[in-house]
Amino acid sequence: MKIIIVGGGVIGTTHAHEALKAGHTVVQLERDHDARSASVRNFGLVWVSGRKSGVELQTSIRARQLWEEIHREIPTMLFRPNGSLTLAVNEAELRVMEESVRKEDAKDRKWELLSKADTQKINPALRGKYLASLWCPLDAAVEPGSILHSIREHLLLNENYMWRNNCEVVDVRSDGGKVSAVTKNGEVIEGDYLIHCPGADHSTIFKEQFDSAPIRKVRLQMMSTDVFDEVLTTSIADGDSMRYYPGYEVPALDLLPPQDLIASKNHMQLLLVQRADGTLTIGDTHEYVEPFEFKLKEEPYTYLHDVASRLIGRRIPPIINRWDGVYSQRVDGAVCDRRQISKNIVSITGPGGRGNTLAPAIAEETIKEIA
Repeated sequence: MKIIIVGGGVIGTTHAHEALKAGHTVVQLERDHDARSASVRNFGLVWVSGRKSGVELQTSIRARQLWEEIHREIPTMLFRPNGSLTLAVNEAELRVMEESVRKEDAKDRKWELLSKADTQKINPALRGKYLASLWCPLDAAVEPGSILHSIREHLLLNENYMWRNNCEVVDVRSDGGKVSAVTKNGEVIEGDYLIHCPGADHSTIFKEQFDSAPIRKVRLQMMSTDVFDEVLTTSIADGDSMRYYPGYEVPALDLLPPQDLIASKNHMQLLLVQRADGTLTIGDTHEYVEPFEFKLKEEPYTYLHDVASRLIGRRIPPIINRWDGVYSQRVDGAVCDRRQISKNIVSITGPGGRGNTLAPAIAEETIKEIA
C-alpha cells in the first residue's frame, strides 16, 4: 500500500517509520523546509511518571519501549534513559508523593520515594532546598533539535520512502479507492491511504471536522541556558508539576498550599532537562485562551530560573534562548484525536504536551488499524 503522510513533525515521522516497518511505501510531505512547530519546541522528554492512570499510562509505557527500540535501530537518534526526579520542597508535596506511591499502578511507573540523601546518590548535582524526591526510572529524553533529522536520514535509506519538503498540501481528496494530496502549486500526489498529521493547524485542511472536535490549542513559553558545568544525571520536575499531571490525582493533592502568584497566573510548572551539549532546557507556561499573546513575558522566565537555581543549590547559567510554541490538545483527556475522515483518510492530532512522549505508540496503533 502507498501511504501519503502529510506533516513532517514527530507524529508524522513516527507514522512514516511504523508504516515502513509494516511493509508499506511512504511519501511524507512537509510544508516547510523542516518541521518548525511543537516537535522542535519541546523538552524532548519521554515522560511516563505523571501520565493518567489507564489507557494514557499504558500508551506511554509502550511508547517508552518503542523509543528505545528506535534508538537501537537508529543509534544516531540520541536517546537517554535518564529517569526523572520530582522534588518536594514542603510537607504537603511530600504527602502527595507518599499517597501516589501507594496507587495501584505505582509499580507500573516504577515510582520510588527517596530521601534527600538518596536523591543525591542518583543526581549529585541536586544540592539545593528540598525534602525528598519521587524517582521514576522510566522517564527518558531525546534531542528535539536532531531527532527528526536522525530518523529521516535512516528512513531515506529505504527505497520505499520518499521525503518531500517545502511541499504545502492545500487539499486532500478521496474517490473511495485512491486518495490524492493537492499541493499549493497544483501538483497532485496519489496514493492508497493518507495520514494527516497537522499539529496545531486546525484551520487549513478538514477545518469543518476540527471546528466540532473536542480539541484546543495551547501556547507555552520555554527557555534554554548556557552550558551548565555539571552533569545533571536525570530530568527534574518541581512539586507544581504534580498539580499539572493527572498521575498525581490523590486526596492529598487538594491540600497543597496555593501556588506562587506568578506560577498560578501563568499555569506553570518546572521541568528541566540537560541537553547533550550541556545546556539546560527549562519550562514551562500554559496559555489556553485564544487569541494568544504574541509577546514573550519575562516574568515566568525569571521565576523558573530562580526555582531551578534553588533546587540545584547554585545559580544556574544565564538564559541564552527564549521561545514559545503552540500544540493541539484533546480537552477530554483522550490520548489523541484520531479521526477517520473517510475510508482511506485518517487525521491524527491533539496529543497535547504528550506528543513527543506518545508518538511512537500512537503511530503503531494507527498502522495496525490500517492493516
